[in-house]
Amino acid sequence: MEIPSEQPVDQDPMLVLDNTEDVTRLGGRLEGVKLVVLNFPKFTDGRAYSQARLLRERMGYTGELRAAGQVYIDQIPFMLRCGFDSFSSAQKGFAEALAKARTLFSVVYQPTGDGRTTVNQLRLQHGRSVAA
Repeated sequence: MEIPSEQPVDQDPMLVLDNTEDVTRLGGRLEGVKLVVLNFPKFTDGRAYSQARLLRERMGYTGELRAAGQVYIDQIPFMLRCGFDSFSSAQKGFAEALAKARTLFSVVYQPTGDGRTTVNQLRLQHGRSVAA
């Protein structure tokens, strides 16, 4: 989803978090929240990736997770793997790049909370079916 950064977000309840905040200490603040916006203050600062994975994989957050700030096309595949499902970017062509990134890689190597089967899991399944 392409949302220019100057467009207001009207989803309630929501949390907007700096990338310095310890998301594991949100506790009750996360209850009932439909949208969490994680900030990327600069391209080279990836702490929001870790926040996203913690929210999805350890804390079980299932609501909308939005990347905002310095969000660029070349980051999309990694952000999708970390659990982001919406983006705030004014970069030209972002929506088209997002659509392409959703199908860019047919296999993945690292396990994450996105539910995709890794290459190693596929090899194991294939080995079991051949052995049977």
